[in-house]
Amino acid sequence: MTSAPEIKAVPDTIADAFDGFMGAFEAFKDANDRRLSEIERKLTADVITTEKVDRINKAIDEQKKVIDQFVIRKARPALGRGEANSFEAMEHKAAFEAYIRRGDEAGLREVESKAFSTGAAADGGYLVPNETDTEIGRRLSVVSPIRSLATVRQVSGHVLKKPFALAGLTTGWVAETGARTETTTPALAELSFETMELYAMPAATQGLLDDAAVDIESWIASEVDIAFAEQEGIAFVSGNGTSKPKGFLAYTNVANASWSWGNIGYIATGSAGAFGSSAPCDVLIDAAYALKAGHRQNATYVMNRTTQGAIRKFKDADGNYLWQPPGTPGQPASLMGFPVTEAEDMPDITANAYAIAVGDFRAGYLVVDRTGVRILRDPYSAKPYVLFYTTKRVGGGVQNFEAIKLIKFAAS
Repeated sequence: MTSAPEIKAVPDTIADAFDGFMGAFEAFKDANDRRLSEIERKLTADVITTEKVDRINKAIDEQKKVIDQFVIRKARPALGRGEANSFEAMEHKAAFEAYIRRGDEAGLREVESKAFSTGAAADGGYLVPNETDTEIGRRLSVVSPIRSLATVRQVSGHVLKKPFALAGLTTGWVAETGARTETTTPALAELSFETMELYAMPAATQGLLDDAAVDIESWIASEVDIAFAEQEGIAFVSGNGTSKPKGFLAYTNVANASWSWGNIGYIATGSAGAFGSSAPCDVLIDAAYALKAGHRQNATYVMNRTTQGAIRKFKDADGNYLWQPPGTPGQPASLMGFPVTEAEDMPDITANAYAIAVGDFRAGYLVVDRTGVRILRDPYSAKPYVLFYTTKRVGGGVQNFEAIKLIKFAAS
């Protein structure tokens, strides 16, 4: 009898964490195989075996979280690289630090005046130096899973308007001397993506700001990035489009057989709040193959950890597990050969929930960033703390409605 894996509470390296993750998965397969064998022999699984499977399943998720944390830390770029070494960037950085630490606006006014910036000091705040702005963006791409899958566009205005061809030119075969009839003009739809204001307001004591050893820019980025990523993650999945991006679950969802442009197609599991009782994994295959070939080859499954834990127990007809762990740290797990992205903002498996999405999110979902992150220093509202009202403008929405499919946990 295989014992549950011993998991080191705080692994020293990402290699240690990955070894623990793979060990937990091997133990999970042994325990789950025993559970399935008991069901075949006795029509029910032993309670102890079931509890062990669930416990190891949770241990796998915990180990994956640890690996993700190592990957995020590794992905964070060092400040002061590239154009940050130019005279203009160094001047901006010095002026920005003076503003953050002491509220001295003169330097930033001069810098932004030279750059013909439209940023107003008192009301609009000041632009964060480029290296800090870049770091926040990079961290978001790691922490916010939908952002990392989607297409990201930078805009200088409030709205991005995107034309989309619903159909191509009409063509036809014709004899060498036959009459050529005029073909129809391709139909175009215009999609509009408005950027909404996302804010965070970290606070610091004056003592912290006076400490020359503190890297102020790094501190602001570390305070803001997680807060922004959490809000983005929710909005890109289920945001209603009012003062926030519109998530792909917020659009009208229709049975895939009745799909039309402007809607998201879904495949039902055949059972409310559960996978189908017979061949439960078929719906996963059906959803992936509801995508056109061009989108299917770039498809990714999106679900939360709880849903992934349920799918981890599925096998194919040959007894192979459908869910497979990543080959190396930092790579996604796979489901029937397609990568799996964990998005904790996806709903759990409940009646009528759209708990799984699959699609080519690069083609299907668009994230719009307005260039620049702004900070307004407020030393008055929360004395003795200094508040830093940090804002950026972000929009998002579905740009190709045939590139994303959903799985609905319902009878139909």
